[in-house]
Amino acid sequence: MNDIDFMRIAFEEALIAYKSGEIPVGAVLVKDGVIISKAHNKRESLNDPTAHAEVIALREGARIFGNWRLIDTTLYVTKEPCIMCAGAMLNARIKRLVYGCKDERYGAINSIYTLFSDGRLNHEIEVVNGILKDECSKILRNFFEERRLLKQ
Repeated sequence: MNDIDFMRIAFEEALIAYKSGEIPVGAVLVKDGVIISKAHNKRESLNDPTAHAEVIALREGARIFGNWRLIDTTLYVTKEPCIMCAGAMLNARIKRLVYGCKDERYGAINSIYTLFSDGRLNHEIEVVNGILKDECSKILRNFFEERRLLKQ
């Protein structure tokens, strides 16, 4: 499997979030080509501001490994992570982040902030972006358009 294949699985998680009324973001944690955990946003269903797909996938990965250090893992996420999620990835010591579309409002990797480029931090994460960008941005656009229509 390659980056596109794993991103498709993350996108399936985003679809689950979409269907349950959550912001449609999905994440998949992989090590050595094996899926360790997968998750989608659950802020609304859990009433938890930290229940982003990335954080849930990292927590589950740490539980499975029995270690908070997720060395040599790759996290696939459908949308550019926020500051909280980027910080969690740095703390977890993941090796790579692969994400779909940019988040021009809250993105902490390449859009609003460039957290992973801060040389003062003690860990570097390789970043690949734009994988399934169109699909990932479309599901978010559709979700928020539907929300705006419901409020009218």
